[in-house]
Amino acid sequence: MAARTQAIAVLGAGAWGTALAVLLARGAWRVRLCVRREAHLKEIRAAGENQLYLPDVAIPRSVALTADWCAAIGDADAIILAVPSRHARAALQPLADSVPNGAIFISATKGIEERSMLTMTALIRELVAERARPAVLSGPGFAAEIARGRPAALVAAASDEAMAIRARDLFASRTVRVYSSTDAIGVELAGAAKNVIAIAAGACDGLGLGSSARAAVITRGLAEIMRLAEAAGGRRDTIAGLSGLGDLVLTCTGDLSRNRAAGIRLARGETLEERGGSVEGRPVAEGIANARAIRALAQRLGVEMPIVDGVYRALYEAAAPATIVNELLSRELKSEF
Repeated sequence: MAARTQAIAVLGAGAWGTALAVLLARGAWRVRLCVRREAHLKEIRAAGENQLYLPDVAIPRSVALTADWCAAIGDADAIILAVPSRHARAALQPLADSVPNGAIFISATKGIEERSMLTMTALIRELVAERARPAVLSGPGFAAEIARGRPAALVAAASDEAMAIRARDLFASRTVRVYSSTDAIGVELAGAAKNVIAIAAGACDGLGLGSSARAAVITRGLAEIMRLAEAAGGRRDTIAGLSGLGDLVLTCTGDLSRNRAAGIRLARGETLEERGGSVEGRPVAEGIANARAIRALAQRLGVEMPIVDGVYRALYEAAAPATIVNELLSRELKSEF
């Protein structure tokens, strides 16, 4: 086991950031949960829980709540990024000079930056240079279930094995089993791309196409993610694991999946306000923004991702989901592998 970390700062008090703060506090770590809006901070303090993003889950009293992010990370041994990918750069830039030397900086954000197409660990590396070592936590875990102590298995990855093990040991608990990996790029791209595929799966459900159609989307979506990860330098076996197949199945089928829910709404003709940016005080379906980023990355790498492309067109070019389904079904027949 790695040496126990003395202080952990969790950046972002959404559902996932709050859940991780609760999990880490139960493990007897000194945890600081960083909240962006002062009004939200006051609400959490008054209620003893995050009613906006993670209701009915008591936040341990040992968790320090703060809106001063620079102070929170100043002496932290570990920093956890848990803000939506589209806001990651804006959140991190003011903190760069406050990151302690030698800290481990763990991304728990499943997305890539659209403008640069950087993964979150690459963004961390760009902004904090040699101050901290980046890692990523991903895999199939709904925030509400993790926070309530339901069993789950996740994966912690870093290009350096020692950092991967350090991140793994940080989150491992009685209810959460964590595996380590040195394929950070595969883990990160799987986490970002599966959200886009989950919108497609939700659209299938919204159109009432049945379980067979959903299974086809999951399986062929997995193939698309494998191609993307491999082209970017990741490993196919990573995509067959927790951060790939595991997270994909959960996000495409679970009732708590925001991305699946967005796909259902899309198929029913409802307006998705998130297409124009985050809606203040609302949980974010990362796949909506990442449909643009993943599609652009696939084009840059020359990777064919027809399901991702269909989701993009439905979100941003007003293509009817039913029409996209017909186009996918009428593609030229070919060998599966």
